[in-house]
Amino acid sequence: MTLKEFLDSWNNDLSTIKVFTSGSTGKPKPLLVEKRRMVNSAKMTCLFLDLHEGDTALLCMPLDYIAGKMMVVRAIVGNMHLLSVAPSGHPLQSISTHQRIDLGAMVPLQVYNSLMVGSECEKMKSIRHLIIGGGALDEKIEAQLKAFPNNVWCSYGMTETLSHVAMRKINGPDASSWYEPLDNVHVGQNEDGCLVVSAPDLCDGDVVTHDVVEMNPDGRRFKVKGRIDNVIDCGGVKMLAEEVEQLLTPHLVVPFYIARQSDEKFGEIPVLVIEKGQPNIEEIFKECLPKYWRPKRVVVVDNLPLTENGKPRRNVIP
Repeated sequence: MTLKEFLDSWNNDLSTIKVFTSGSTGKPKPLLVEKRRMVNSAKMTCLFLDLHEGDTALLCMPLDYIAGKMMVVRAIVGNMHLLSVAPSGHPLQSISTHQRIDLGAMVPLQVYNSLMVGSECEKMKSIRHLIIGGGALDEKIEAQLKAFPNNVWCSYGMTETLSHVAMRKINGPDASSWYEPLDNVHVGQNEDGCLVVSAPDLCDGDVVTHDVVEMNPDGRRFKVKGRIDNVIDCGGVKMLAEEVEQLLTPHLVVPFYIARQSDEKFGEIPVLVIEKGQPNIEEIFKECLPKYWRPKRVVVVDNLPLTENGKPRRNVIP
């Protein structure tokens, strides 16, 4: 979808707009969302980040998905200038060094690529509020972002909640490992330990997510441990794919993810899908993983299968 096509659909007489889910757990699904609720979401973000008329917002993500659409809506609602560039792995490449950007949103892959190029990294440092969402952020990347002079945020949200409903600060004196819900957003857990979101300004009823979380004693903030879809039951030993990845990340130097595969003996097994170039994989397993968490199969690929949003396609084992 082009910017003109989105603006035409935004300004027509219909009260809803079609969006697609990210496709991280399967084929993207179409949803109809109400424009008035998208306006509510935009107002919540502008208030939370203290954005004002005349600020500049960077659009560098596809407009087929809610993250891209909401960046345009924030610019409209907040009377901000919209700086639009074609979605790519290097969104800052064509932007002038002197261009002021008050609000930018990227997926982790775009952040990683920008950190690797000195001029792009300097441009990213100058963004007043950088929001990172759409996937888990690598610990090594987060460590680099802690030194940024401006505000860097990890966001939590989904298509059903019209983009983010909670944020956590990565850098500065108020950095935290806990997500803090935005105003009039309430969270809890169901019996499986999954996050339940209540956001009446954004959606009808509670949204029961697939994210296993740890709740802060204050009953409001939370940490994401992994997705219940990614629980691997290997011979009765249950593990979250994301927790296995967290232990492996400090030791692996190339992109990877953990998937699961049906197995006659164990029921399910963890599988490491990894790009070429990593030596001593079996030794690393023994060094940093509990015995029953060690992947029983390793698949080496040229490039990881990813969604358009840069998320791993865990249901794909090449």
